[in-house]
Amino acid sequence: MNKVISLVGARPQFIKEAVIASEVYKANAWNHVLVHSGQHYDANMSDLFFQELQIPTPRYFLGIGSSSHGKQTAAVLDKFEDILLKERPDMILVYGDTNTTVAGALAAAKLKIPVAHIEAGIRQKPKDMPEEINRVVTDHMSSLLFCCSELSSQNLKQENITKGVFISGDIMYDLFLRMKPHFLKEKMLHDFNLQEGKYTLITLHRDFNVDNKENLVSILEGLKGFTEETKLSVIFPMHPRTRNRIEEFNLTKYLTFMNIIPPVGYLELMGLLEGCTNVITDSGGLQKEAYFAEKQAAVIMPDTGWREIIESGWNQLVPANKAEELLPCILENKSIIYPENLYGDGKAAKVIIENIMSYLNK
Repeated sequence: MNKVISLVGARPQFIKEAVIASEVYKANAWNHVLVHSGQHYDANMSDLFFQELQIPTPRYFLGIGSSSHGKQTAAVLDKFEDILLKERPDMILVYGDTNTTVAGALAAAKLKIPVAHIEAGIRQKPKDMPEEINRVVTDHMSSLLFCCSELSSQNLKQENITKGVFISGDIMYDLFLRMKPHFLKEKMLHDFNLQEGKYTLITLHRDFNVDNKENLVSILEGLKGFTEETKLSVIFPMHPRTRNRIEEFNLTKYLTFMNIIPPVGYLELMGLLEGCTNVITDSGGLQKEAYFAEKQAAVIMPDTGWREIIESGWNQLVPANKAEELLPCILENKSIIYPENLYGDGKAAKVIIENIMSYLNK
C-alpha cells in the first residue's frame, strides 16, 4: 500500500487535514501518516471536532514553536527531512501558505518525493508578504495542485503551471456542510440577546488595521456611522490584539455602541454567522464562510486571496482608510444575486483523494 505523509502546522491546517483523513480512511486509500510541525500549537480543539472528524493523534510532533520566518522554516526543513528519510513516503500533502507548508514542500522536493498542494493557486497582493511567497514557491515545487476555484487555476496558468492542476473545490466548504447541523445559532442568539437578521457580525485583527492608529480610528468611525444609519445591533468577538490596541490608543469610547464578547470557537462563530444580516471582517476565513452561509461581507483589506467572491460582486473590499464607505458598499450590494458554486459542491476531499490515488497507482 502507498504511504502519504500529511504535514500540518496550524489549527486551520489541522482541521483541513481531518477532512482529508476522514475521506482517506473511508476509501482505504493509502497508509496515512500525520506530522504536526507545532508551528502553532492549539490544545483547545473542540471535542466535537475530534468526534465528528475523527482527528487522529499525529504520529510525529516536531515542536517547532514560534520564531522568525527564517528560523521557523529552517527548523521544519531540518526535522521534517529526517522523517522523510525514515518513512520514505510516496507523496506528501501540504496545505495553504504557512512556513510549515513551504518547508515541507522544499524538503520533499529535494528528496524527489512528489508534493500535493491543497489550496494551490491563490494569489494576493502585496507580493512580498510571507504567505504569498510561501504559496508561490510551494506551487512551483508541487506535482499535484488542488485549486479551490477556477480563478486559482487561471492564476497558475499565468505562471505556466498547467500540469497536475485540478479544480477540486474547497475542503473548508466540505467542513462547513458537515458541521452545519452542529452550529450553535440558537444558543448564541439566546446568550447575547440577539434577534436573528437584525445584527451585524464583526471581526477585526489584522496588524495593518489595528496596529495603525489612523487606520483603526477610520474603521471604528466607519462602524459607528454604519450602526447609526442602519440601526442594526453589532456583535464583535474581539481579538486580544484589537482590544489591546484600542486601549493603548485611548479609543475605548468607540466600544459603547457595540456588543463586545471574547473570541469564540468555530461552532459558536458559525452560529453567529447564520443569524446575522451581514458581516464586516478582515478575516480570510470568515469572508469565505460568509459566502458559504449566503451572507454578504465588507472585507476591510486592500486585497484578498478569495478574489472570486469580490469579482462576483457578492463581497466588497473596503480599505481601512476608506471605512466610511462601509454603509454605501453594503447598501449597493443588496441587489446582487448569490453566485453559486464558486468553491465546488462540498466534495473537494473526495476529488483530492481520487486524483492522488490515480497519480500514485500509475
